[in-house]
Amino acid sequence: MDGQPGRRERKKQQTRQLIADSARQLFVEHGFERVSVAEVARRADVAEATVFNYFPSKEDLVFSGLERFEDELLEAIRDRAAGETILAAFARFILMPRGFLAAGDDESAQRLLEVSRMIASSPALLAREQQIFARYTASLTGLIAEETGVTDDDPRPGVAASALIGVHRTLIEHVRRHILSGEDDIPKLGRSTRTAGKKAIALLERGLADYAARRSS
Repeated sequence: MDGQPGRRERKKQQTRQLIADSARQLFVEHGFERVSVAEVARRADVAEATVFNYFPSKEDLVFSGLERFEDELLEAIRDRAAGETILAAFARFILMPRGFLAAGDDESAQRLLEVSRMIASSPALLAREQQIFARYTASLTGLIAEETGVTDDDPRPGVAASALIGVHRTLIEHVRRHILSGEDDIPKLGRSTRTAGKKAIALLERGLADYAARRSS
């Protein structure tokens, strides 16, 4: 056995990718809310039931694959070197270019930029994204609590996880704000995002003890 998927599994992967690509094309062209699952099925030349076999909901057609991000984040925390803090491991992971910032060519980057614009314009997708962030936070809270051996009443794992995922959310918002303002210089956007990430991590490193103290009038 060479560890490669068999013919049947390869066919399933190809069908899944075809459906996802067809959906994203339609969503970018017409907007998420204006496209039905039936239209996606027609574009991909599959039955509507087949779409739901691979993607339980319409939103999953856009956000499929985010489980891998969650797994990689938790792995980066879990497998950090002895003596390395959770914050340091998280910083190394979150500052790595990904998505269109890591695209190998302009065409791929532009496609991913269009998807980002599409998500930003869809209330349904933004709501689903918040649910995904909440899941990330819960998973990270559980990992931190397990590592530190604290009781369920200890708020610190939840506070730490919320702060870390908050950095991730803020960087996504940073990118989208620039995209929606017309920014399409991807190297420049990558640099500004990394700078923003470093500022956010530095704030967490220092803590909030002296942050935004009210000045005397």
